[in-house]
Amino acid sequence: MAYVKSLFDKNFLEYASYVIKDRAIPHLDDGLKPVQRRILHSLLEMDDGKFHKVANVVGHCMKYHPHGDASIYSALVVLANKELFIDRQGNFGNIYTGDEASAARYIECRILPLAKKILHNPEITEYEDSYDGRNREPVTFPAKVPLVLIMGAEGIAVGMSTKILPHNFVEVLQAVKEGLRGKKTKLFPDFPTGGEVDVSDYHDGTGKVLVRANLDISDPKRILIRELPFGTTTESLINSIENAAKKNKIKIAGINDFTTANVEIEIKLQRGTYTSEVVDALYAFTDCEMSISVNPLVIVDNNPRIMTVSEIIAHHSERLVKILTAELKIEEGKLRDKHHARTLEQIFIQERIYKKIEDKKTQAGVVKAVLDGLKPFDKQIKREVTEEDVERLLKIPIRRISLYDINKARTELEEIEARMKEVRKHLKNTVEYAEDFINEVIRDYGEQYQRKSRITSFQKVDVREAAATQRNLDLRYDEETGYLGTEVKTGRLLFQVSSYDRILVIRRTGAYSVMDVPDKLFVDKGMYHCVMADKDEMSKTVITAVYMDKDTRHPYIKRCIIDSFIIGKGYTLVDENTQMLALTSRTDAVIRVTYIPKARVQILEEDFKISKFLVKGIKAGGVRLSTRQADKADIIDIGIKPRIPTDNAVKKGLLQTAKKAVRKSVAKKKPAKKTGGKGKAKPSKKRK
Repeated sequence: MAYVKSLFDKNFLEYASYVIKDRAIPHLDDGLKPVQRRILHSLLEMDDGKFHKVANVVGHCMKYHPHGDASIYSALVVLANKELFIDRQGNFGNIYTGDEASAARYIECRILPLAKKILHNPEITEYEDSYDGRNREPVTFPAKVPLVLIMGAEGIAVGMSTKILPHNFVEVLQAVKEGLRGKKTKLFPDFPTGGEVDVSDYHDGTGKVLVRANLDISDPKRILIRELPFGTTTESLINSIENAAKKNKIKIAGINDFTTANVEIEIKLQRGTYTSEVVDALYAFTDCEMSISVNPLVIVDNNPRIMTVSEIIAHHSERLVKILTAELKIEEGKLRDKHHARTLEQIFIQERIYKKIEDKKTQAGVVKAVLDGLKPFDKQIKREVTEEDVERLLKIPIRRISLYDINKARTELEEIEARMKEVRKHLKNTVEYAEDFINEVIRDYGEQYQRKSRITSFQKVDVREAAATQRNLDLRYDEETGYLGTEVKTGRLLFQVSSYDRILVIRRTGAYSVMDVPDKLFVDKGMYHCVMADKDEMSKTVITAVYMDKDTRHPYIKRCIIDSFIIGKGYTLVDENTQMLALTSRTDAVIRVTYIPKARVQILEEDFKISKFLVKGIKAGGVRLSTRQADKADIIDIGIKPRIPTDNAVKKGLLQTAKKAVRKSVAKKKPAKKTGGKGKAKPSKKRK
């Protein structure tokens, strides 16, 4: 056990941490998972402006990725289909139909300029050793925009998962621009498949959204689906529609898929059915409407953390300023070095300092001669001259010295100084510079990334209300077999239902339950009651039960309303040791109780008006109707008089009762017969 505990304490925790940090969850800084980062790093290293066979890219990426080539290939295809950083050539599959991409040896790709502009800068990128220590790979890219929001992400790790929806490229950049000034902007998802989205419960990226297909209902006899809900394909959507049609939830005559570069699914309706009757059912029973829950989990400072959209925007607004500041400082340093080198070169050639080294015999003497020649120009140089500077001057070719253009050199120095002045101005106003950078990116690439999904507010389609318009299943009850359901083919038709309806069933024992419509369920013979379990109707309906005590046979009545219940749970109307006699939901009827005939009893039936008894709670006991022994009870209309037995009937009844009494008394007085030795009775003596 100690060994097993050590495995869990160390190995399992290491595995869990690895999956969370290095496989499934994207990093906040560049919005990429490790495999995506390695693919882009490989493409940047291989970049020569031409297309590369995907198989070659996968092989190059294997230097950095410790897993198989299949995971690299599938991740590359998904990343390329986002149409952001990778240019494609060949069949990369279809996000609408779900068709897979061709094999890696048949398709090609290359890095796009946008990736270099907002993602790539080796000078400020932090690198680490690859898994085998032979190469260096980036820890994260210095991404200037929140890619985690633009691309979205989905992943399952050990004990946690992430689900981040994609957002519009331009809208995200505009939100970052507002964030630079400390302002907050509402940001909502935008899906590559288009469709409609209800963001009422989005809650800044931590709630959920409803997505719908775009339905064209201009033709009353057919429906065209032109945009898909996010997360579906034409194949999965068609399957959901066909399944709903098989279960009689929607009425369609056929469905055709004409999708190519754009989505077009045609739904033909049955004769007598119109689009207005089917749309709500499509939203209720198929994938034409879906709910997507969001869980924005990202890696921040080597730890998983849930962040809102506003927090991600604020983080990247600050990060953009830091990255641009770092780039400006690097550029400023390069400009200073370049200005210093061009100034030394100008002085070295114009003042002919190179001629002072002609008579020098040693390296030290040459260096000293150059340094001495540059000393009078210290104010112009503005920086200490090092031996490296001297070495660079001594390597200038004679041809270059002879062809040196003074005017051109002066112009170049002026351009360098102007650029240095501009860089220093940007360093003093980094926020404005960041805004200018965002405006430039939007100007150059904004037209390519127009919003595809339409934000709207859906009128919620209640599944049961939609089902009410599609009640085309026959609910039958077979008295002989005791079965109830939509798949019962014999017996009495009760009413029509849908598969989303619920019914109230009261059995002959007084047990009742509210349940989903069954396919085929044994409810026993003699079922008393079966109605649609509509809460509003049930709260108005009074159930009257007549029952008797099994010991005394005294009849009771109980009136109640079934207004609270748990779906599928069994309840009972009457107490134990009782027997149901009758049940009704009518209030304008009479209960006729028939008693067991007895001596000196002429009236064997008695009527009780239902309306005269109070309605009580479901758990209350019943009211005793009589102290006489009941035989049965019937529900009859008001005005039908009870049947009164005739005098002959009474006499006949009394005579039968008297005869029974005489027989009992004679049986008590009559002595037992004597038997013979072998159990035979002795023969009686004949009278003379």
